[in-house]
Amino acid sequence: MTPDASDGPGAPSEAGAGAERPLRADARRNRARVLAAADAVFAAKGTGASTEEVAREAGVGIGTVFRHFPTKEALLTAVLVDRLRRLAEDAEAQAGAADPGAVFFAFFARVVEQGRTKNAFTDVLHEAGVDVTAATAEYGKRVRAAVAELLARAQRAGAVREDVGVAELLALMAGVSRAAERAASDGEVRAKALAIVFDGLRPRP
Repeated sequence: MTPDASDGPGAPSEAGAGAERPLRADARRNRARVLAAADAVFAAKGTGASTEEVAREAGVGIGTVFRHFPTKEALLTAVLVDRLRRLAEDAEAQAGAADPGAVFFAFFARVVEQGRTKNAFTDVLHEAGVDVTAATAEYGKRVRAAVAELLARAQRAGAVREDVGVAELLALMAGVSRAAERAASDGEVRAKALAIVFDGLRPRP
């Protein structure tokens, strides 16, 4: 399969695209297609999946993948950042929901479910020398702010105990996500462990 003509020599690469030379509409579509395909492939097959598999899933040539993401680490980083972006947007969209408690616990469960893949990405990128904290800083701040709002609303509604702070909550999310990896093949154990944590977050009778 040959690279898309829309990503030919005139299209700027991921590294070279700046404010003065934004990606053309067709190149943006190809980038989004590659990113979505990479998310699906790495989620299904792990971070060991090849960029060739991503290209096949996206329906583009391998040259198109590398024009937008010069290395596999760049592609993994972009997928990780995009996941954080969607997580932040979802949390922000839920900030005014009618049932703050239900929204809070559903969001916590989503973070844990996605955490297994996120942790795998983070581990691989750290080993490759990528500064993951710097790469995800923008959306990491947005997620933290949105989580703080979800927590505050759930506490005001009486669904979460008052002595839980954002720092403790984020530590719990990270810890439960790691614990979920140990029960990756046992959904019943993961669900029970999450229920125990949720019981600990709820106010005492």
